[in-house]
Amino acid sequence: MRTKEGTVRKYHQIEQELKAMILRGEISPGDKLPSENKLVSMYGVSRQTVRKALYDLEAEGYVYAVHGSGTYCSDGVKLKSDSGDIAVVMTYLSDYIFPKVINGIDSVLSDNGYSIILKHTNNSRTREVQCLEEILQKNVDGVIIEPSKSNMFCRHKELYDKLDKYGIPYIFIQGSYSVMDDKVHVLLDDEQGEYLLTKYLVELGHREILGVFKSDDSQGQNRHKGYVKALREAGIPYDPENVIWFYTEDRAIHPYESVQSIIKSGRKIDAIVAYNDQLAMHLIKALKEVGLKVPEDISITGYDNSQMASSSGVRLTTIVHPQEELGKMAAELLLKMLKGEEVQKRVIIEPELIVGNSCKKRM
Repeated sequence: MRTKEGTVRKYHQIEQELKAMILRGEISPGDKLPSENKLVSMYGVSRQTVRKALYDLEAEGYVYAVHGSGTYCSDGVKLKSDSGDIAVVMTYLSDYIFPKVINGIDSVLSDNGYSIILKHTNNSRTREVQCLEEILQKNVDGVIIEPSKSNMFCRHKELYDKLDKYGIPYIFIQGSYSVMDDKVHVLLDDEQGEYLLTKYLVELGHREILGVFKSDDSQGQNRHKGYVKALREAGIPYDPENVIWFYTEDRAIHPYESVQSIIKSGRKIDAIVAYNDQLAMHLIKALKEVGLKVPEDISITGYDNSQMASSSGVRLTTIVHPQEELGKMAAELLLKMLKGEEVQKRVIIEPELIVGNSCKKRM
C-alpha cells in the first residue's frame, strides 16, 4: 500500500527531474513532454501523481497544457518578482578564508535589506550544476558564485545562460571560466602575487625553487605563471621537474608524498612556493618527517595570509587575501547590477607581500 508520504515524494521527484531537464536544455521551449501514460509507466506511479507533478510545473511557469494535445515546455521567461534573496555559492564553507568572504558579502547585502541563500560545491562540477539548478528553481534576485575547477572547460554554460534569460545578475569571484570571460568578475591578481613571492625568494639567494600548484582551477594556473615569470626575469632556467601539479581530489596526499620523494631522491631544493597557506603548513610537516627544518634547511611560502599562516612557530611569508573586502566588493557590484547600473567587468585586486619567518637568506 502506497503511503501518502510516499506519493508526495514521487510527484515531487517527477517534478524535480522534469524541471532539471528543462533547465539543462534537454527539453527545449516548445518541446512536448512525455505523455501522462508514458510518465506513469516510467515512474511506476498513478495518473493522479503524474498530474500533480505537471500541475505544479505549470503553476511555476515551466510548462503549459494544450487540451487534447499534451503538455509543452514554456517558451517564456519565468515570472520574477523581488524576493530579497541572493544566492551565494562557494567551493567550501570551511574555516580557511571562506567565512570572512561570506561575512563581507552578508554585511553589505544585509545593510541593503537582502538575505543570502548559502550553498557550497566542495569544488565539484556536478555539485555546481546541482546548486545552479536549485537556484533556478527558486526566486532569487542575484547570484555570487565561486566557480568550481575553473581551469577546466565549463560544460554547463547553458545554466548561466538561463540566469541571463531570467534577468538574474551574477558575479564570479576568485576564479573564472574562459567561456564566460566577458561576465563580471572580482579576482585577485594571482599571477602578480606568486611573482612577488618567487622574486622575494630569488632575492634571498634561492635558485632551486620548487613550485606546488593546483591544476584544476584558474588561481593555480595564474600563480604558476607568476612563478615562471620571476624565474625567467632572474635568469633561472625553468625546470618542469621542479613543479608539482595536483588536483582537488588528491590535494591531501600527492603534494605531501611528492615533496618527500624529491627530497629523498637527493635532488637539491632550497625553497618551495606552495599553492596556499593550507598546503604550505601541510608541507612543513612533510619536510619535518624527512628531517628538514623550515627555514633553516629550506624556505617555504604560502598564499592567502590566512589565520593558519601564523598559527604555529612558523609565520609564513605569504600574500594578503582581502577576504572580507573581496566579499564586500562583489556584493556592492551586484547591488549596482540589480539597479540596472553599468559595472566594471573585471575588478582585479592587487597583491600585497607579507614577510614572515618561513624564509631564510642563502649564501
